[in-house]
Amino acid sequence: MTDTIDATKIAVVEPGRMEPAPGSALAAKLATQELAAELMARAEQDGVSLVGPGGLLSDLTRRVLEAALEAEMTEHVGYEPYDPAGHHSGNSRNGTRSKTVITDIGPVDIDVPRDRAGTFEPVMVPKRKRRLGGVDQMVLSLSAKGLTHGEISAHMEEIYGT
Repeated sequence: MTDTIDATKIAVVEPGRMEPAPGSALAAKLATQELAAELMARAEQDGVSLVGPGGLLSDLTRRVLEAALEAEMTEHVGYEPYDPAGHHSGNSRNGTRSKTVITDIGPVDIDVPRDRAGTFEPVMVPKRKRRLGGVDQMVLSLSAKGLTHGEISAHMEEIYGT
């Protein structure tokens, strides 16, 4: 796939450096709002809730995390998925493993790619890490406000289902 650049949205500031043209931020904002409206309409049409297990935000978060992890794996092994360049390269992709991570919107099940040599160390979702985002900060904040361990656990169960 080839990416194309719209020359009307780029302004040359100095040689070798490009910057978005004035007004392109508004266009990007409008495109983002249109995308959000389309996602909400599709979710409503399919009967999918916005939050919660199987919700729109959970699915979107899962897809973004998995895409980022695949990009990290591509950089690690040095070739795209199904590329013949990876044949007999010394280290190759070796499927995925499932992992549940706790995010600000609740638990999200993701598939983390693996390599045969076991040397892949993901940055986006590090090994042995289950919480992403501000969950740790929230727990510390609740503790600092005087909530007991049991109250914090009950809150986590109620809000995130964990």
